[in-house]
Amino acid sequence: MICDFIVVGGGIVGLASAMKLLERRPGASLLLIEKEDVLGSHQTGHNSGVIHSGIYYQPGSLKADLCRRGAEATLAFAREHAIPVETCGKHIVATNDLELQRLDALFERATQNGIVAERIDAAELRRREPNIVGRGAVFTPSTGIVDYRRVCEAMASAIVSAGGEIVRGTEVVSIRERGDEVEIATRARSWKARRLLACAGLQSDRLARLAGMRIDHRIVPFRGEYFRLPSHLNRIVSTLIYPVPDPDLPFLGIHLTRMIDGSVTVGPNAVLGFARERYRRFGFDARDTADWASYPGLWRALAAHWRSATVELRNSLWRSGYLEECRKYCPSLSLPDLSPHPAGIRAQAVMRDGSLAHDFLFVASERQLHVCNAPSPAATSAIPIGEMIADRLLRPD
Repeated sequence: MICDFIVVGGGIVGLASAMKLLERRPGASLLLIEKEDVLGSHQTGHNSGVIHSGIYYQPGSLKADLCRRGAEATLAFAREHAIPVETCGKHIVATNDLELQRLDALFERATQNGIVAERIDAAELRRREPNIVGRGAVFTPSTGIVDYRRVCEAMASAIVSAGGEIVRGTEVVSIRERGDEVEIATRARSWKARRLLACAGLQSDRLARLAGMRIDHRIVPFRGEYFRLPSHLNRIVSTLIYPVPDPDLPFLGIHLTRMIDGSVTVGPNAVLGFARERYRRFGFDARDTADWASYPGLWRALAAHWRSATVELRNSLWRSGYLEECRKYCPSLSLPDLSPHPAGIRAQAVMRDGSLAHDFLFVASERQLHVCNAPSPAATSAIPIGEMIADRLLRPD
């Protein structure tokens, strides 16, 4: 039997795409293959759980549109499936003159993107958030929090209800495209499909090469290390607190995040990782490390961003440096307040010229579509991203 669609990857983008494919083609046969036993085990399950508003993105851009629509769709999906969700809002806090200038630019972007936002001064910030200090802030009331693993499980239920099949704990080891079909094999068995969609996240470049695709990038793992505050500090903030990001970097900086379980986390940083899927501190994988160590694109990127890379590494090795990043806007925190919390690993696509991919990156053949980079915030935007991918995959031959 030949499936109409096979989707490789059970993170939130793969699940949303599979869900939308079955909505577009009711009755189609669809198989989703995930190598882990638990869906959303990697990037999806190790992020901050934030539903972003879309304030950071260029007005009129695809990312701005997807994020805005994704936030609405995620909130609606969570409520439809009885998943706890809260729109607690977010303050983006400026602590110096340069950040104030960038803050004004962010506020202008919010206006142009149609996002409700409020520009407030230092006194108003302190009134709203007594434990936070800054020169000013932008408040986005629509920013929310959710558990994305629960979203993934609800998407999986929707896929199965629509007639799809999900196979977990199975790793794809071979992909061959022949004529009007693609053969996908694991160590135990194989399947054939008319269309293959690969949403493999941290392994996306390897899966593309396995399928014979020519790519001009490499996935480099960046660890995002978090700390959890003690329970008596669960009310230290009433909203999310973010620094003003550096527009030249794809990371948003260390922030205070209220979690849906009532706790508060601090993080993440962004430090070069020595493994793609090992989350313990100093986790190491020889193949993963050799991959980036032998890739000239990464060394070009590090040469361009060596200052920020050095600071991130220092703060990873010494908690006092990490703490100082937090104390810029939350001065009451102390070292004993920072308890270890599970890290995340971001799949950063680095191009051969050393540039960091900030946008979507696809490679395709007649029967295959590989999502090689789904830019942040992919979790927030997953549902409209899934619609976009489904439309692309369903284009006439």
